[in-house]
Amino acid sequence: MSKPDTISPYFKTPTIKTAFPFLNWIVQVNRRTLIADLLASLTGAVVVLPQGVAFAMIAGLPPQYGLYTAIIVAIVAALFGSSLHLVSGPTTAISIVVFGVVSTFAQPGSAEFIALALALTLMAGVFQLIFGIVKLGQLANFVSHAVVIGFTAGAAILIAASQLKNVMGIDTPQTTSFISNVLELFNHALSTNGYALVIAVPTLLTAIIVHKFYPRLPHLLIAIVVGSVLGIILEAPNHGVAMVGELPDNLPPFAVPEISLKTIRDLAPGALAVAVLGLIEAVSIARSIASQSHQRIDPNQEFVGQGLSNIVGSFFSCYAGSGSFTRSGINYSAGAKTPVAAILAAIFLALMLVFIAPFAAYLPIPAMGAVIFLVAYNLIDFRNIKIILGVSRSDGAVLVVTFFATLLLDLEFAIFAGVLLSLVIYINHTAHPRVSSIIPNPDASPRRFESVATHSNRRCPQLDVLEVSGSIFFGSSDAIFQRIQVIYKRKPSYRHILIVADSVSLIDVSGAEMLVEVAEVLREREGGLYISGLGLEDRAFLKRGGYLQKIGRKNVFYNKKRALPAIIGHLNLEQCAICQRRIFLECPEF
Repeated sequence: MSKPDTISPYFKTPTIKTAFPFLNWIVQVNRRTLIADLLASLTGAVVVLPQGVAFAMIAGLPPQYGLYTAIIVAIVAALFGSSLHLVSGPTTAISIVVFGVVSTFAQPGSAEFIALALALTLMAGVFQLIFGIVKLGQLANFVSHAVVIGFTAGAAILIAASQLKNVMGIDTPQTTSFISNVLELFNHALSTNGYALVIAVPTLLTAIIVHKFYPRLPHLLIAIVVGSVLGIILEAPNHGVAMVGELPDNLPPFAVPEISLKTIRDLAPGALAVAVLGLIEAVSIARSIASQSHQRIDPNQEFVGQGLSNIVGSFFSCYAGSGSFTRSGINYSAGAKTPVAAILAAIFLALMLVFIAPFAAYLPIPAMGAVIFLVAYNLIDFRNIKIILGVSRSDGAVLVVTFFATLLLDLEFAIFAGVLLSLVIYINHTAHPRVSSIIPNPDASPRRFESVATHSNRRCPQLDVLEVSGSIFFGSSDAIFQRIQVIYKRKPSYRHILIVADSVSLIDVSGAEMLVEVAEVLREREGGLYISGLGLEDRAFLKRGGYLQKIGRKNVFYNKKRALPAIIGHLNLEQCAICQRRIFLECPEF
């Protein structure tokens, strides 16, 4: 195979690479990578078969729609994404959101429901594509990990509650309301079908045991086979046990999604929620695997890839998909080298769909319910939940709010509630930068400064050295000003303040005005404001705005080493003569 440096200069242009990103990795394909990708794809196809059926049922769609999504979405996302190992398709979180959004307007499983689900997919894909084109990929970094963990845990509870009726073999209205599901189950508990339980419980136990003792085997597929065999032995349909029914043995059919102004108006908020959640999932999973494979991920290209996969998929009877952590992890662990593995897995799944579709008629719904129940349980990341709740009050609050919003409110609102709370907390943190008094450590060599308490008697009685970590901007200037006010109001002797700005990332007009105000107040007290460690851009900004002149050009230094001798020369020497602290090496000798 040709090496990357042999590609024509035409194909090396950024425009071509952006439009056809598979040109970046296709040159890496050779006999060795093809064999590795082929073996990995066989595993991926077997894994996604039961998952695709299960996820479609969670979304309120006929089972084949999950398989269609695992075929088309996976291929397009592999071709137009940036990750070598990310595998896209139906996911649990997206499935539950699709159900929550569309079930408000149509009966799950109906022709109208299917049409709306495809329209929702197209709209979500358009949102994602636009986000990628306008380079909003980095915005995924601003969505707290706690939001994803909280939403996924809440969605898992909803999924489990919605599948209990299938496990118990009772008929209750389908709803995303957690409270409604629990009440319906309680009211119909006496109507439990014993045959359904006899099928569901062994299916669930089989999946758990196989996964525990033989983790390399496809435990979900084996469990479904066990459930099907039990259904045949017990003659399940004759005892009121619902069956999945025979799947269409055709490949994903082409169909133009039905879009109208009313559809857009009704589904727009939900489509945005699906788009955002899908992008968060895809980029998070891609980065997680890239940290192990040492690959560089382009978030904007992932946005484009996910958007195109959903847009194209909506024309081939696919509902919204995203990156799958399970299938991506298995794909990487199985030795996949390029996205060819994801493409081959989709092709093998298509062949399996053609040949095994008739056997779905023997698949009991309680068996599928048991499998989905296990999938839901595995979604709850107990380890990360414990860590987040134990180490961070703010992230813990985001997680808890998102979790309960997912259970009790509309799903799309739950996502936005978590994201909004994360942003509020982030803004609050940036609006309160760390401002601490620092003094030299007398035992450190070379000299090192350390934080000291506000009321400590180790501080210089005339000069306070403040280290500011963060931005001095309109959101934080008031908090910084109040912190400085406390210093010279509580200690009238403090007339000189040195702000150490080594960790200041930004100064805007409001921040500059605040610094000028502090300088003028201290000047009236026969003291001064001094700044050290300013970045070149911030120093140039203060100069252009005339703020540097108001603060005093001679009061701005490159570092503390230059600042301290100059400042101490302005202190009250009579007070220095009777001072016993000798905080600084630059203190005068008497």
